[in-house]
Amino acid sequence: MTTPILLTGGTGTLGRQMLPLLRAAGQKVRVLSRGAREDADGVEYVTGDLATGEGIDAAVTGVETVVHCAGSAKGDDVKARHLVRAASGEGVQHLVYISVVGADRVPVTSRADRVMFGYYAAKRAGEVAVAESGIPWTTLRATQFHDLVLLTARQLAKLPVLPVPAGTRVQPVDSGEVAARMVELALGAPAGLVPDLGGPRVYGMDELIRDYLRATGKRRPLLPMRMPGAAAAAMRAGANLATEGTTGGRSWEEFLSVALRA
Repeated sequence: MTTPILLTGGTGTLGRQMLPLLRAAGQKVRVLSRGAREDADGVEYVTGDLATGEGIDAAVTGVETVVHCAGSAKGDDVKARHLVRAASGEGVQHLVYISVVGADRVPVTSRADRVMFGYYAAKRAGEVAVAESGIPWTTLRATQFHDLVLLTARQLAKLPVLPVPAGTRVQPVDSGEVAARMVELALGAPAGLVPDLGGPRVYGMDELIRDYLRATGKRRPLLPMRMPGAAAAAMRAGANLATEGTTGGRSWEEFLSVALRA
């Protein structure tokens, strides 16, 4: 491929691991960034803001493949729509999107749902925008990254008592394995919605928090809390788990032991 691959979110958890893999595969990469950066080693940085759409038209010019990894707690649907609008007018031939397992199964209807699980609704809206764009597309849904679980545990451990959603199970996956799968998909033909990618084991959220506390030598009481709303009920029923599809190989325990030594 002589044209660059446009990578959004290239400095984030997922994108920064995809970047060297794409370069190792001989791909030129154009990274969309909100701040100015200097080009280096086959990587071109362009400035743009997916939240406003500013600079996105220029970013997609001359690109055949777009990999959309930019994400945040809010506004993923808006960012996807801005990207799709720009890409639709520039002859993009493949749009690759990362979503979350459960995006189509976690109902977000009430205020409580939106406050706690609005991310799922935004990701689902992003999926729809991609699928209805008219651009050949591929979407991968992954479970929560180990990195996010660790961040949550660290934040909770600052409290004297740790509130933990009662009955919630998670299936954390290694972000490096998701990055490798995304690169594989980006270099392949458009495939639509591909099998989910989840971690090798399902845990109670309380198990993961206790693992972190034990590994860091902290002692904190856990307070199970039953979260209200239809979305929370769906989570307790396992809507966020990859019951079908493929699973990664790196466990939470393996990730945690390395992350805490870094």
